[in-house]
Amino acid sequence: MIECPGIQKKTIRAHYDLSTLFYRLMWGPHIHHGLWQANESSRQAQVQLVEHLAKLAEIQKGARIVDVGCGMGGSSRWLASKLKCRVTGVTLSPVQRRWAQVASLFASPGSGLHFVCQDAEQIEFPQTSVDVVWSIECTEHLFEKANFFQRAAGWLKPGGKMAICAWLAGQNETCADTVQHVQRVCEGMFCPSLGTQADYEQWFSQAGLQVVESQLWTDRVMKTWEICKSRVEKSGVRALARMLGKEHVLFLDRFTAILEAYQNRTMEYGCFVGVKAGGNCG
Repeated sequence: MIECPGIQKKTIRAHYDLSTLFYRLMWGPHIHHGLWQANESSRQAQVQLVEHLAKLAEIQKGARIVDVGCGMGGSSRWLASKLKCRVTGVTLSPVQRRWAQVASLFASPGSGLHFVCQDAEQIEFPQTSVDVVWSIECTEHLFEKANFFQRAAGWLKPGGKMAICAWLAGQNETCADTVQHVQRVCEGMFCPSLGTQADYEQWFSQAGLQVVESQLWTDRVMKTWEICKSRVEKSGVRALARMLGKEHVLFLDRFTAILEAYQNRTMEYGCFVGVKAGGNCG
C-alpha cells in the first residue's frame, strides 16, 4: 500500500459537497469510471461497469444491499430498478445524500431506496443483516481500509458477498518513481492511500471472505480520463475551479497524472468479489 500523508476527511467531504453539480454536468449520474467494450458513449460505459460488477457478484433480485460511497445514487438506483434490490446508500457528503434522495423519488418512487449521510468508517449495520456490501471507488478514500473490511464483513449474512471496484497502486509499490506518481494522484484525488491488488485480496481474506473474483480492468477504464481531460479543456471549468479554491484546481490538474499512471501501470483499476462462508446470498 502507498500512503499519502496530509489528506483530511473534512477535505474529502468539502470536495464532494462543492463538486457534485460539476460531476453531474460534466460526466453523468454515476461518479465512477466507465467500462468500455468498444466505442460506447461515456454514459453507457458507466452503466456497463455497474452491470458487469453486478453480474460478477451474481446479485439476486430483491437482495438487501449497502452501497458504500453511493455518491449521487446512480448505482443504487440501477440496483433497485433492474434487480428490485433494497438499497441503503451511504455517503459522507450531505449534498450528495440530498441529491441521491431527490433523484430516487423521480426515478424509482417506492423502490425501497434509502440514503444516509454518514462516515463509512463509523456507520454500523446489524450483524448478518445484509446480502451484499457494494462499493465502487470509495475505499480509496478510507483511512483504515483493513478495519473497514472487517466491519463490513460482519454485516453480511452467511453466503453474503462484498463487491468492490477500486483504484489500485501498481504492483511495483516499492519503486520510488511509482510511489511519487501515486502520491501525486492521491494528493489531487483526496486519497489517503491506495492498496495494491494483493492488499485487497489480503483484506478480503483477513475479514473471512473468500475471494472469488479479482480482476484488473485498467485498459477498459482508461478512456475515462481521456474524455475528462478533453471536457475540462473545452469547458473552461478550470476558471471556476480557481474561484472555489486551489484544491479544486489541483484535482483537475491531476487528470493527466492518473491517465499516465494507468498507461505506465503505476496504477491499476481493480474489481473484487468476496463471499462469506456458510450459505447462499439472495
